[in-house]
Amino acid sequence: MTNSPASDASAFTLERIRGDIANLIGESPDDIGLDDNLMDLGLDSMRLLGLVAEWTQAGLQVDIFELGEHTTLGGWWSVIKKHQGQA
Repeated sequence: MTNSPASDASAFTLERIRGDIANLIGESPDDIGLDDNLMDLGLDSMRLLGLVAEWTQAGLQVDIFELGEHTTLGGWWSVIKKHQGQA
């Protein structure tokens, strides 16, 4: 948790997204490839909900259902980049 009251959605990089996911599922970020199925790695709907809530608090506005349409890190990254471009 950071001490800054406001966050910038542009701070969401592929490395941060990969790291957040890895931390949540107990894997090394290096073990999560762009084409890996995140659900197969242990990311379930409750963990997804927690991630989206955390990211929303940090300033990223992304729809959980839009992320849910994708199962890979690469798919999520394309959604997140699109939302960052709208900010």
